[in-house]
Amino acid sequence: MSMQVTHHVFIPDQQMKPGVKLNHMRWAGQYIADTFAGTKNKVRLINAGDGYDFPSLSSYDKGKGAMEGRRYNKDLAAGREGLALFEEGLHDHEHKLWEPESKDVTLGNHEYRILRAVEQDVHTLEGRMGYHELAYEEFGWTMHDFLKVIKHDGIMYSHYFANRGTGKPIGGENIKLRIRKIGGSFGQGHEQTFDTGMVYTSDGRRMQGLVSGAFYLHEEDYLGPQGNAHWRGIQVLHDVRRGEYDLMSVSMDYLCRRYEGKRLSQFLGRH
Repeated sequence: MSMQVTHHVFIPDQQMKPGVKLNHMRWAGQYIADTFAGTKNKVRLINAGDGYDFPSLSSYDKGKGAMEGRRYNKDLAAGREGLALFEEGLHDHEHKLWEPESKDVTLGNHEYRILRAVEQDVHTLEGRMGYHELAYEEFGWTMHDFLKVIKHDGIMYSHYFANRGTGKPIGGENIKLRIRKIGGSFGQGHEQTFDTGMVYTSDGRRMQGLVSGAFYLHEEDYLGPQGNAHWRGIQVLHDVRRGEYDLMSVSMDYLCRRYEGKRLSQFLGRH
């Protein structure tokens, strides 16, 4: 008789926008279904946020040539397309009736661009633009406001965790210090990096930290020629109990090999 356990699948920032490949969204959905459908285990999906990139609302590019041709409705359409591809993978012909225990998205600073735009032109945009235009709820995701902390099975999740005094992200290369500062096991996106670590308490419990902020196929121009060399993929937290788990990282290259039959570099036409 098998014991029921709980798994979390953490999906880092997807930065979906017009003109970029979104195949990875279907790969992720299909991998999750292939791995967990048919089991009796609980599976929680946590989307780190920044699923929508919203380049048309970028304050950094305002007034620059880079804004030429960007349109808000196209940004919305790209995000919807990616979420639909994820659902296709999650509910392909073999797994139509399977559903995870829960699907949560902790909205990121890129989705928050919508509210910033409304604040800057409240008389024109209030009621017309807002989170209600995002397709998350349509596809079964529960939305949580930017920087809201949710907790499942002893793990705190948010797009990132902020310093109480300044509101700026808690950062730094020493993840053990970050675990102590946040005060428990956590998972976050936001940073284009992958880092993990653990701290043992005096009574032998593990507090574990996970920073993983990239799950997209394209390269970001603002990061420059060297800034795009970072790990990308999804994170599977196995046997989650009271904030403790066994981590398995599933790279973009693995997903591409499994579902496209070729290396990621071949799929993208890079050498």
